[in-house]
Amino acid sequence: MREKELIVYRNMSREEGKLLGNMSYIMDHCGEIEDKEASDRAGQMKEMFYACIHELLELAGNHGFYGNLWHCYLANLLVNDENSYSRACEVVGAVEGSINEAVLHDIVIFKEFFDFDFSPLTARFGGESWALIENYLSSNEESKVYNTRIRQRICDLAKQFQYNHTPEEMKETLTRFYKDYGVGKFGLHKAFRIVPGEEGAEIVPITNIAHVHLDDLVGYETQKRKLIENTEAFVGDRKANNCLLFGDAGTGKSSSIKAIANEYYEKGLRIIEIYKHQFKDLNHVIGQIKNRNYKFIIYMDDLSFEDFETDYKYLKAVIEGGLEKKPKNVLIYATSNRRHLVRETTSDKNDRDEDLHTNDTVQEKLSLAYRFGVTIYFGKPAPKEFQNIVRTLAKRYDIDMEEEKLLSEANKWELSHGGLSGRTAQQFIDYILGKA
Repeated sequence: MREKELIVYRNMSREEGKLLGNMSYIMDHCGEIEDKEASDRAGQMKEMFYACIHELLELAGNHGFYGNLWHCYLANLLVNDENSYSRACEVVGAVEGSINEAVLHDIVIFKEFFDFDFSPLTARFGGESWALIENYLSSNEESKVYNTRIRQRICDLAKQFQYNHTPEEMKETLTRFYKDYGVGKFGLHKAFRIVPGEEGAEIVPITNIAHVHLDDLVGYETQKRKLIENTEAFVGDRKANNCLLFGDAGTGKSSSIKAIANEYYEKGLRIIEIYKHQFKDLNHVIGQIKNRNYKFIIYMDDLSFEDFETDYKYLKAVIEGGLEKKPKNVLIYATSNRRHLVRETTSDKNDRDEDLHTNDTVQEKLSLAYRFGVTIYFGKPAPKEFQNIVRTLAKRYDIDMEEEKLLSEANKWELSHGGLSGRTAQQFIDYILGKA
């Protein structure tokens, strides 16, 4: 087999390509062994073959793949390979130029792997084990790498390849996948976090994001509408603002951001969570996403600074003020219990303070909050609003309890569990469900 002759698709990681290389070696050299019982090489080849079966089963367990695991493995390589062709196709679909000849050259090789006749191998080393690989039934456990939707798309792509009789057809199917769903981690996943990497900050997928939707949040209709309007302008290539959600704890600020990520994923919205201590990496993070065909929200939860913390200055420069203009496909959404983000003290406005220019001190601390064009206030619900949230959640979870008793118990709960808020109402409902 010719995996070393790949041109465009040759930059897969060593870990991703190890199985392909081992399978290629077995395919090439198995026929050279005449006496499998007496040959040490035959024993080594058999051991390698079963090691490959083990790797494919591990792949199924980690990724949730089913059906023909060998085909799923090949499809997974193709949908995750970020190269000049795949990144161009996620923007415009089929592209013109000589790159198509190089890609077709690679797809011919992949189709050889895809259509390989394993019967000689299974005759030598045991067909029952490989039959398991060709028709694998997955368990109901969730994938550690992909959510159900992504896993389904890759397994479906592997099935579609079975109906492609020529490399040209296979290339067309793959190109259509890139256009519809994108390529690599940004195409397949909706949420990401920042971790230290060998070359600086690395953006890695969050595989288990909460499946909260805007309709799940009871009340706060005005706040949700403002957030939706700004986000829809962003994903629609219109002017949009950085957004600050501030107010009382437990009122749905963070849940609203998660809901936005779920709501607009299909329209190309992606969300990257970042913490205060990572602000120094912001420029590096933006450099990795600014030329991609997605809209990115950089999400900062519970954002606030004490007066001695200076990390907010990194954020100020990125939002507005640095020489390099913030890319059009990047916005910053933050949540905070503070409207002005940086802690202020009475001494900041006291004329007797050692700082002779007290107004400058105040303006410096307010300047970060002023860089958010949209600010949305989430306040604690009034008692009647709190009771309405409890009633709505109880109905949603089919709790069978007299309304008077339900509200009475909810009022007792909130007095000792954080006061009136949507979070307290949800915790109370969870408590009732736990008792049931």
